[in-house]
Amino acid sequence: MSPGPAIIPGMQCRSCGTEIADKAIVCYRCGQGTIDPVRRPVPITPRRSPLVSFVAASVMILIALYLGYASQTAADPGRLQAVGGILAGAAVLVLVVRLVRRR
Repeated sequence: MSPGPAIIPGMQCRSCGTEIADKAIVCYRCGQGTIDPVRRPVPITPRRSPLVSFVAASVMILIALYLGYASQTAADPGRLQAVGGILAGAAVLVLVVRLVRRR
């Protein structure tokens, strides 16, 4: 009598214990991978809170309004108005960039 086909022992799934082929990538029963992934997924970094941008823009607008008010009694009102205008423009720019990046 000739011996029957040789049974090659496979490996066992780490998750469910089912015997699977040595070269199997995933378990046919539970779907668990047989090897650890070569690459790890890139961790997702949480975005900063939009509150920070809005608070910064609000502070810049308040300073710009104060400088505009203070320029009425200043000896050189042009300089204070220019700084106030720049701050107001920067505040608007911060808000616009924040809204565009949000989409």
